[in-house]
Amino acid sequence: MLSTHNFISSTSFRQSVQAGEFLVTAEVMPPKGGDPAEMIKMAQTLKGRVHAVNITDGSRAVLRMSSVVASAILWQNGIEPICQLACRDRNRISLQADLMGAHALGIRNILALTGDPVKAGDHPNAKSVFDLESVRLLQMIHKLNHGVDCNDKALTDGSLDLFPGAAIDPQCPSWSGLQSRFERKLEAGAQFFQSQLITDFELLEKFMDKIAAGCNKPVLAGIFLLKSAKNAQFINRCVPGVNIPEHIIDRLAQAQDPLLEGMKIAAEQVQVARQLCQGVHMMAVKREDLIAPILDMALGVRS
Repeated sequence: MLSTHNFISSTSFRQSVQAGEFLVTAEVMPPKGGDPAEMIKMAQTLKGRVHAVNITDGSRAVLRMSSVVASAILWQNGIEPICQLACRDRNRISLQADLMGAHALGIRNILALTGDPVKAGDHPNAKSVFDLESVRLLQMIHKLNHGVDCNDKALTDGSLDLFPGAAIDPQCPSWSGLQSRFERKLEAGAQFFQSQLITDFELLEKFMDKIAAGCNKPVLAGIFLLKSAKNAQFINRCVPGVNIPEHIIDRLAQAQDPLLEGMKIAAEQVQVARQLCQGVHMMAVKREDLIAPILDMALGVRS
């Protein structure tokens, strides 16, 4: 298969952001257990094809390996991670400790998240923490980068050098709420934004024109591989704020090869996103090996 290296450079994610490149990131789940082999295998298929690989942090409140540890494992395997860090399970002491540990392990990219509610996951009786939320986590990272903790006490063993990003949902039903959160995250120091999965690209265009215009920080549109009509219907039922249109579900249902059709849909969405924003964030749960072929489809590259 031909390479999609015209999508990316060999520089670090931070350098690529600052250079104004069209950015490509992808998401990989940490293992549920102590063996990272499958995660490494999937991430290796993305090496050289994306700028960085997101490691999720208890996505949908489902138990997985520590995102900091999983990110460090990818870094040891030559893959630049974006470590997602959620406030749901940690107080401010633990969040700062994990950020210091991530920095010591060479991890620089952090996606600051509030976190999904525990009721959505596989441990519904667990206690939530939510000592902070994503904006205050970004503010904390800013302080750590300037050599002080969240109480403005000096870090006696050196400041951090983290590159923080934030999540955004251009399909949020509250336009004023969306604008307010985006502006607060910008003010708190977010250097890049990755969106929830996009199904309405007209709303993405409106967001880019009306809210994100002139912010000088890249927005990466979330592109999700739908494997079948059943998969799309499950996401509509179980993922808050997502509404996959019926015409896409019908297209998957009528396809002779639904998985291939899902790949074509994702590739078409990458092409649309390239005209609207500064990057794409690819999601293909348990089929990360299909992300590179999807990018090739988007570029018209033949195997």
